Amino acid sequence: MSATATSTPPPAAAPKVSGGKAGRTRLSFPVILLIIAGALLALSAVRLITGAQDVTSSGQISAMIAMAVPIGLAGLGGLWAERAGVVNIGLEGMMILGTFFGAWAGWQTDPWIGVLAGIAGGMFGGLLHAVATVTFGVDHIISGIAINILALGFTTYFAKLWFNSGEAALKGGSPKQSPPSEEIASITLPGLSSWLRSIEKHEWFFVSDVAGVLGGLVTNLSLLTIVAALLFVMTFLVLWKTSFGLRLRSCGENPVAAESLGVNVYKYKYIAVIVSGGMAGLGGAFLSLVTASIYNEGQTGGRGYIGLAAMIFGNWRPGGLAMGAGLFGYADALQLRSGGESVHALLLLLVVVLLGLAAWKFYRKSMVQAVVSAVIGVGVLAWFLSTDTVPTEFVSATPYVVTLLVLSLSAQRLRMPKADGMRYRKGQGK
Repeated sequence: MSATATSTPPPAAAPKVSGGKAGRTRLSFPVILLIIAGALLALSAVRLITGAQDVTSSGQISAMIAMAVPIGLAGLGGLWAERAGVVNIGLEGMMILGTFFGAWAGWQTDPWIGVLAGIAGGMFGGLLHAVATVTFGVDHIISGIAINILALGFTTYFAKLWFNSGEAALKGGSPKQSPPSEEIASITLPGLSSWLRSIEKHEWFFVSDVAGVLGGLVTNLSLLTIVAALLFVMTFLVLWKTSFGLRLRSCGENPVAAESLGVNVYKYKYIAVIVSGGMAGLGGAFLSLVTASIYNEGQTGGRGYIGLAAMIFGNWRPGGLAMGAGLFGYADALQLRSGGESVHALLLLLVVVLLGLAAWKFYRKSMVQAVVSAVIGVGVLAWFLSTDTVPTEFVSATPYVVTLLVLSLSAQRLRMPKADGMRYRKGQGK
């Protein structure tokens, strides 16, 4: 890896860290609730029209949560790093380290020790990224890609060395997977869960859908999922409600101005990137200790990149990130549950979104975009009307298709930290 000369933002009188209100709408809690309610209404209508009952079932929601947590944790890691001005494309590699070390420690000791080991593995990857980008000024993308490659090579080599012999081999280990570990405990609210399930079975419009969603939230909920939810709250409180968070975000907005005000920019960038790695490592440990209870080669499946996409969709804020992770987790759960019928039903919802977008673009006089959206919407409608299901291959590609669609539709409202990815050298603010 070699250092690259990247431009540094000019000095300013003071760092702007409020995020700026011009041209952007913040996703406050009431707004998020309204968006969720609107999405649920749309899904309920799709279920009623198409008869695809699984789109809002408690099983689908439970699977969505299990898939959304590692994506959300990876995105949370990206948020910490990029709010401090460091692009972390190495989230995938840090997740890989988390899956490996989490499973390695989990099957030998206790799954919660495995969780700590997964966090430590991800933090090690974050430390490498911080040394390369902050201390040596290596291009952030190059460093992140290098970490992804190194993590994959490291885990492949040591899986063959540690899981393919001795006690590990006797307990089910192989060159590509670890022995199984004990499961992390999950909780179910018995009375409430069964009551919601009974309402869900009536298939009432919206009411049964709400019951399905709530039932998925209170049935077989892993304790690690609750930890992940608390980390989202903690991230918001630390980064937006404390002086520490203000200083850290100033490093991502204008590090030169921050240094001129006495902020130790290197220290805050190091802290942010190491925490970023720990979050991604925790997401990886979730995959190997909760989702599967074993480490498998290729287990992350690009979720580090999808987490980065969820962070961008969320406009570098925890609330929007949580919504993005939920959306991508929902798409991921569709392939997990072989949801050909459900994906086919959701094509109808996609038609409505595309035609609505076309009408909006036409109103805004963006004729080319309006025509393209309308043509694609009509094409998807023709596909929906001429088929009863979608191929298995398309179901498997659903998370990645959703990622592309969401990023393309939300790109115009995004506002990244101003100094994100820019090279900074100590002393420029003096």
